[in-house]
Amino acid sequence: MAIKLKLNFWQIWNMNVGFFGIQYSFGLQQSAVNPIYDFLGASPDEIPLLNLAGPVTGLLIQPLIGAMSDRTWHPRWGRRKPYFFVGALLCSICLLLFPYSSSLWMAAGLLWILDAGNNTAMEPYRAFIADKLDEEQQPIGFQMQSFFTGLGQTLANLSLFIFPMIFIGKTGSLPTWVYASFFLGAVCSIGSIWWSMKTTSEIPPTPEELAVLQSHKGGLFEPLVEIFSAIGDMPRVMWQLALVYLFQWYALFCYWQNSSKSIALSVWQATPQSNPAAYEQAVSWTGLVNGWYNVVTFLTAFLLVGFAKRFSPKAVHAFCLLLAALGFLAFPHIENKNVLFFAITGFGIGWASMMGIPYLMVVHEIPKERYGVYMGIINMMIVIPMIIQNVTFGYILKHFLHNDARLAITFAGVLLLCSVLCTLLIKSKSTVLKDN
Repeated sequence: MAIKLKLNFWQIWNMNVGFFGIQYSFGLQQSAVNPIYDFLGASPDEIPLLNLAGPVTGLLIQPLIGAMSDRTWHPRWGRRKPYFFVGALLCSICLLLFPYSSSLWMAAGLLWILDAGNNTAMEPYRAFIADKLDEEQQPIGFQMQSFFTGLGQTLANLSLFIFPMIFIGKTGSLPTWVYASFFLGAVCSIGSIWWSMKTTSEIPPTPEELAVLQSHKGGLFEPLVEIFSAIGDMPRVMWQLALVYLFQWYALFCYWQNSSKSIALSVWQATPQSNPAAYEQAVSWTGLVNGWYNVVTFLTAFLLVGFAKRFSPKAVHAFCLLLAALGFLAFPHIENKNVLFFAITGFGIGWASMMGIPYLMVVHEIPKERYGVYMGIINMMIVIPMIIQNVTFGYILKHFLHNDARLAITFAGVLLLCSVLCTLLIKSKSTVLKDN
């Protein structure tokens, strides 16, 4: 195995800048796409199915890209970088086109392509950290990605608040501010990836590792065989984490799909149909609220590294999930729009943990030569709950929650409490970093 040199803070910073662009795009998907669906006439119970793009493309693409990148090496382009670049380029093109959506199904189709690009870029980035950094520096590497997650999504959400004040009126079927937000996302996506590719080299394989790579024929079904083989060999801690993720990610999709409509009901007593102007104000305020939780994320991301070393990743993640759950349970009952920032702060801390701490629970039990495929499998554990949510939650929302977005947020809070309990049940030899 090639020797991993110690990197300084700014070298780790530069290698993760590209994650900023990926997460700016993801932030737009969280906060802007569902209001766009509302503007184009979607009913509340249609929203979950319209969000199938993200989890399905993640399920199909990330493990395949992970397995393929494990078997890739180019003397000039490296192992993971070609996938960063192709994914970011695809994202930028889709972000440029998205505001021109003239119908609900055009927007949904572009979201599928956008998510394919995001997933192509995101999974190799997780493996890139494990490739480049030694065991001691991996915690700061993963939490640096959490920092850039918060920063990218903060700016994406702030654009929803600031741009409507600058870009007034409509262009085509959508408000003009949508164009500005998505065009900025296109620049951030390709620009930040370019910076990381330019400033950070990959570690070349040793002659022995290169011989192993060249021995693989690269057949069409080889990545699929590798995925199923890796699932069969998966460490027990990953199965335990999958149960946590089932509740955690189902809950998050409930929040992202319903946050703007919940705020519209609790603060403005409006729906997209009853008062479109008030709903547009609620969407703008939701951008500010979601921007705040991402500010909390990048302010707390590095603090969690120290807590994880002092206590354990499991304890830190459980506590952060509890804060997020309490925030969700309070959120739909708040009628003062300014008090929403206090409720969502708990989710900001939880989101900082979700983006980095779970990887510390499993990375030490994953074979180094299979980092890519296992990071892809972890993403499968994220997207399968999302697919379940997309398929089932429309029915739950319509028949049990009366299409009330406030009840959807409460439901999300209860699910996060379930994920706290599942986290506490995890048993792993790697959950106490301070003993390493």
